[in-house]
Order: sequence, then C-alpha cells, then structure tokens
Amino acid sequence: MEEPEPTTQELRAVQREREVVERDAAGRAQTDAEERAHARRAEKASYLEEKLAQQERALEEEDTDES
Repeated sequence: MEEPEPTTQELRAVQREREVVERDAAGRAQTDAEERAHARRAEKASYLEEKLAQQERALEEEDTDES
C-alpha cells in the first residue's frame, strides 16, 4: 500500500522545523565553518518554506477562480 503524499501545509511545517533546528545548531557551532553551514541550511529551509507558501496561495487562488 502506497502512503499518501504530504500536503503543502505539512511540507511547510517540516521546513519551518528544519529552519529552527539549523538556526539552533548554528548558535551552538564550535567553528565558523560549522556555523556558516548550519546558517545556509536554515536559509534554504526558509526559502523552501516560502516557495511552498507561494504554491499554496496559487492553488487557493486557482480554486477560488474555478468556483
């Protein structure tokens, strides 16, 4: 049995959590390189969350336009 694909909202929540975890890890990093790597990962998660939010809004607008 195939598992259902996660919703956009669920994917956004995952990215928000990743951002929080990576920002926390950046704050605890022991080297500058570690800190930069965690900060980049946090920024990527934030970027992906925003793109998912845009996609969600676009889908909502499509649904509204079709009604």
